[in-house]
Amino acid sequence: MFQSVTKIELWLFIQQHNSAPTQLVEAGNGAKGHRVQNTLKTSVTIEGAGLHSGHPVKMILLPAPAGHGISFKRTDIALGNTVIPARWDMVERTALCTRLVNEAGVSVSTVEHIMAALAGCGVHNALVELDGPEVPIADGSSAPFVRAIMSQGLRRQGDAVVAYEVLKPVTVEHNGAKATLLPSDRTRIEFHIDFSDEAIGRQSKSLDLRNGAFARELCDSRTFCSRSDVETMQANGLALGGVPGENAVVFDGKSVESGPGLRHNDEPVRHKMLDALGDLALIGGPLIGHYVGERAGHALTNTLLRELFATPGAVRAVTCDAVMTARLPGQGLIWSEIPLENARVA
Repeated sequence: MFQSVTKIELWLFIQQHNSAPTQLVEAGNGAKGHRVQNTLKTSVTIEGAGLHSGHPVKMILLPAPAGHGISFKRTDIALGNTVIPARWDMVERTALCTRLVNEAGVSVSTVEHIMAALAGCGVHNALVELDGPEVPIADGSSAPFVRAIMSQGLRRQGDAVVAYEVLKPVTVEHNGAKATLLPSDRTRIEFHIDFSDEAIGRQSKSLDLRNGAFARELCDSRTFCSRSDVETMQANGLALGGVPGENAVVFDGKSVESGPGLRHNDEPVRHKMLDALGDLALIGGPLIGHYVGERAGHALTNTLLRELFATPGAVRAVTCDAVMTARLPGQGLIWSEIPLENARVA
């Protein structure tokens, strides 16, 4: 009896056994000026522990055909539908991470950092295999994922990039937090935070994400929390894989637990922007619009995407020309600008 295979598994087999030359986007070369979709040049494996579960997990990023988008697959589940599309309507909204659940109830948690890495590197199509329920936290940022992806390079594909363009302002609010999407001709993220810990306080930053800005400015910023939050989370069975200074920054008033030190003086707001890019990538492709977050989190950003699609005439899918594609995240990414491991500010 033959074992059944999925379309993507058949596509991978054909690619691996095809001797025809393949056009590649080498690491550090970027794809500026091209309007075609990108996938991974080859598979990439990353192992580690989940932030909240603490369980070890192996994650394998695989190339996928044009038009596939990003999806996750649970390899530790033998029966049923184990593939979860990386889409906003698959999100089960939680406060501490982004969790995707398919129609069969199969889930994967803490997808925001790998989604940000894929979007920030300009990867449009990939299958992410996991042998557990949560993406590995790595060092708490997207930098290890960015380095792993771009060290192997990308492959150009034949289809044009399809992006989602914001046409009308849309805003959602909850408990003093606010998230807004505004029309723009590029991808821009703006964030404002205000924490009681003196070491954080008020921070604001705005960034145009073209020309490799995500990799250069945001990707190495780590997840963070207050010391009191750690105790509360762990008492509720969460953050069991968190290690202050190794995969998270912990603030306690004026003090900071961050290993060798902060990677940026405003690392917290940069990480919130990283999270926002990962959550916005669940729109199903690159976003052309200006996101503004004010004390916003994962759940509110997902609520914003739901409101965007529920508002008539607020968003449209567009086939990008070369000019539009050059303004998207990942275009113009240069290998030498990706932060080194454990780099910190002076």
